[in-house]
Amino acid sequence: MNERRKVFVSRTIAAPATVIFDLLADPRQHHLIDGSGSIAATVDAPTRLSLGATFSMSMRQKVRYPVRNVVCAFEENRVIAWHHVARFIWRYDLEPVEGGTRVTESFDYSPWWGILMVPFKVGEANRHNMERSLERLDERVTQR
Repeated sequence: MNERRKVFVSRTIAAPATVIFDLLADPRQHHLIDGSGSIAATVDAPTRLSLGATFSMSMRQKVRYPVRNVVCAFEENRVIAWHHVARFIWRYDLEPVEGGTRVTESFDYSPWWGILMVPFKVGEANRHNMERSLERLDERVTQR
């Protein structure tokens, strides 16, 4: 694993982990918090994710394309993560703290082929999009 190809963003949200996790575990709601604006639609997904569950999205970045994801980490109210065929991992870690829950979103593109993403500054773009995602998550679960 290459630590330089992992991006992390954290935010304390004034809501219990159970409320936050429920939203993250429902892939039909992901478009509501997507800070990149790239989720066009949920195509095929269970109502609630679990370890090993799969879900598909229609994505758009200039053109539409499908992405199938597999949940690779799942600990109720603590951790949820998934990856697509390239094995890049999107992960959320939830930690109860005074005043709410500290949510850390990460994107791990450390497989060797992730080096192909470096010239496109994927890490920097994802950091910005993840900050927006956590802001939208905060607004959604606290109804601001």
